[in-house]
Amino acid sequence: MKRLAIKEIEKLLDYETNIEMGFIEELRLDERKGVQQLLRKYDKKREHVAALEAMHDSMCEHERQLRTTGYRAIAGLDEVGRGPLAGPVVAAAVVLPPQFQLLGLTDSKKLSKEKRELFYKEIKKQATAYSIATVDARTIDEINIYQATKLAMTKAVKGLGIDVDYLLLDAINLSLPIKQLSLIKGDQKSLSIAASSVLAKVTRDRYMEELDQKYPEYGFSKHVGYGTKEHLEAINQYGITPEHRRSFRPIKEGC
Repeated sequence: MKRLAIKEIEKLLDYETNIEMGFIEELRLDERKGVQQLLRKYDKKREHVAALEAMHDSMCEHERQLRTTGYRAIAGLDEVGRGPLAGPVVAAAVVLPPQFQLLGLTDSKKLSKEKRELFYKEIKKQATAYSIATVDARTIDEINIYQATKLAMTKAVKGLGIDVDYLLLDAINLSLPIKQLSLIKGDQKSLSIAASSVLAKVTRDRYMEELDQKYPEYGFSKHVGYGTKEHLEAINQYGITPEHRRSFRPIKEGC
């Protein structure tokens, strides 16, 4: 039987999802240098996928255990924007179906902008329910950032539109009559929390990009409100906007 050309093998290894192991073993006996290079690339890709599958399985553990004890509507919650000098704090709540899979989903801060945007669409498409809530800078100044964060999360839970029977949260507790578990670095330990962190992050980043159009001199699309050198210099030169948190240092101290 005529051997496949290297280009044909490359196409199969790149695009076929169900490659028989017998075919792979035959390729391992192929002495052509190009084939062996393709196999090393193929093995590396398989190892990467296996690592993502293992991470996914680990991040489903809390949800899996809760379902075995009878909980069905398990919401993951996370927030974005506690530290910046400007813009809102944004929280999201997400209820995922048991069969949900999105390999590579983790803490939104560890994902590229392109990956977050892709995951944002998939999470909204596949979620049983989701809700995103914001609390503006003025309210943050009135009640403090910690209470504003809890307010945003509470609003997100209430906006789900379904009765939730358990909450998984990232290092916080809410005063709600719903059983809950607070996890340190929860966005790296729970798929539901990771999903909510992506929705919150993308939503807030988009808001800050809109602010950049309104106040181009501040560079909001670059630093998303954090106290970078560029941001502080802009505040010193142009003053503060209604989106700035007056209760935050160094704004409170006049920069």
